[in-house]
Amino acid sequence: MVNKATFHFYEELNDFIASDKKRLAYIYSFYGNPSIKDAIEAIGVPHVEVNLMRVNGQVVDFAYHLKDNDRVSVYPVPKTGKKASKVIKFILDVHLGKLAKYLRMCGFDSAYQNDYDDKKIVLISLEENRIILTRDIGMLKMKSVSQGYFIRNQDSKAQLMEVLQHFDLQQAIDPFKRCIKCNGKLERVEKEKVMQRLQPLTQKHFNTFFKCENCQSIFWEGSHFDRMSGFINTIKNSENP
Repeated sequence: MVNKATFHFYEELNDFIASDKKRLAYIYSFYGNPSIKDAIEAIGVPHVEVNLMRVNGQVVDFAYHLKDNDRVSVYPVPKTGKKASKVIKFILDVHLGKLAKYLRMCGFDSAYQNDYDDKKIVLISLEENRIILTRDIGMLKMKSVSQGYFIRNQDSKAQLMEVLQHFDLQQAIDPFKRCIKCNGKLERVEKEKVMQRLQPLTQKHFNTFFKCENCQSIFWEGSHFDRMSGFINTIKNSENP
């Protein structure tokens, strides 16, 4: 016998719902008594995007099993519940390389390699307590995933603003503390110690240098530094993604 439950998804959870069913009562048909987690993800919403569920007015967890005629309300993680923190750590999927560089530029610990597969990303997320950022909804539905966020925007700069707003991080930006190449920490280094690695014009015109403690790359305050500084100031002063 086919059973039915009525779902209501609130706020940004509607981003995952078919356009003709957004913000409407969603009738979900099912056999037996599936878990509410399985039902929510079958509809299209990753479990990591869900904060609270009520069935017939009562709060339930993901272990709850649906019954015929249940009325289910599903709420997202509230943005006001996220605290800005310099210690927040991310890991990004292979399609978000530019976003990884922008996050590193802003000082956030952001692991990324273009050869990581989904299992590797999830494993690192669990081992290092990192939040997964991805455009792959399927990854966020993996049972072992405990922290994750689906990136809505496709433009990398818009993605950065989206992440900063979603995690309330604009006031936690601490630029030029991370290597944009490998995510290692940057440390100030005396010019004399890196002189042999510099081009003649760089030796002549610049005096402030930084070295990545991981990949040993050298950075200095050239025109690229001014452009990045301007970009970060614009980001910090923006209120909307």
